[in-house]
Amino acid sequence: MEAITHPNAIKIVLMKSIKITVLAVAALSICLCSCKEIDKKNETVKIESIKDSVQVPTAMSDHWKFIGESINEPGYDVWGSSPIRDEAGNVHLFSARWSSATPFKKAWRYNSEIAHYVSKSPEGPFKFVEVVAQGKGDNTWNAAGFHNPSIKKIDNQYVLVFIANDGDENHGPSQRIGMLVSNSLNGPWVEKPNKDEPLLSPPNDDSIWCFDSGLGVNNPGLIKHPNGKYYLYFKAMAGPKGKGGKVSMGLAIAEKLEGPYVIQSKPITTNEVRIEDGYAFIWKGKICLLTTDNHGILEKGGGLLWVSDDGLQFKSEPLSGFHNFQSFYLNGNVPEGANPRYGKHVKLERPQLLMDANNEPEYLFCPSGVALDGSDGTNNYVLKYQR
Repeated sequence: MEAITHPNAIKIVLMKSIKITVLAVAALSICLCSCKEIDKKNETVKIESIKDSVQVPTAMSDHWKFIGESINEPGYDVWGSSPIRDEAGNVHLFSARWSSATPFKKAWRYNSEIAHYVSKSPEGPFKFVEVVAQGKGDNTWNAAGFHNPSIKKIDNQYVLVFIANDGDENHGPSQRIGMLVSNSLNGPWVEKPNKDEPLLSPPNDDSIWCFDSGLGVNNPGLIKHPNGKYYLYFKAMAGPKGKGGKVSMGLAIAEKLEGPYVIQSKPITTNEVRIEDGYAFIWKGKICLLTTDNHGILEKGGGLLWVSDDGLQFKSEPLSGFHNFQSFYLNGNVPEGANPRYGKHVKLERPQLLMDANNEPEYLFCPSGVALDGSDGTNNYVLKYQR
């Protein structure tokens, strides 16, 4: 091959080389920019995914660590402890209790009263303070069976909702929801809407799903909705006992705290088998219900977390709220000498949450029908949320 010696030829070769170099640099720059753009988009998607996961409630069950007893009061069955903090950081529990000398299944219906306990720590020990409310045995709507207490601070007041009944032997249909309000956790407590009327009764309109409910209305859970209205969740039966009516959670809405509360026409959960013990709370911008799962929708003897965008209708597939006490938290090991007061299987019931200052779950309080330490009555237990 001959060498290129003509000046014009050399100039042409140099210009071609420069052009190729410029094009290569430009292509490399475009490639680098594209890669950076892809990385940026991937990072944006990753951030949005993290944000979404933070903002949406997830299953709680694997986060709970069993701590131990919260209330063990000799001579009493203690049930359903609802927690709240005071301004000094002390934790107060409002619980149903009755003498353990009476058979459990009968006593809670007629002898239950609402008791107040306090501790410096959520993990106890909790000490009895006083009896807040009890039946008068006077044939009124709240003659007996003060039960299912749930405490919240709403509108700068302490609001305690509960159930009671008229003392009739067939107590179920007469269960009603009441409300006590106070400026202090130590009282005095004022009955709302007044001392002669319950806060909520079954509807008189036969087009409403729980008309003539064989369970009355019970298991109350109250929140103030972000829209400014008051949402009262409850359990009821579709029709009278013995007619095959489904037991579901319902909702009543009021413009004012003291009511009147209007029951919505349809239940707010789509369960085919019975659920109960609904605790209502707001978490990550969603309206949530924590209920028991006594019949195995997800895990028999565990808990269910129902989630809703608006609080009116809950997703048909609940999340796992907590595991079965005996098989999971106790690893199947029931202490020798445990006292089965209510059922033989160790499970958690009537779940109630203590939220932290950031409105995140902190502790779970539940009773169990089996006294693990062999006590003469049922005890309440506490679990801590592990993030």
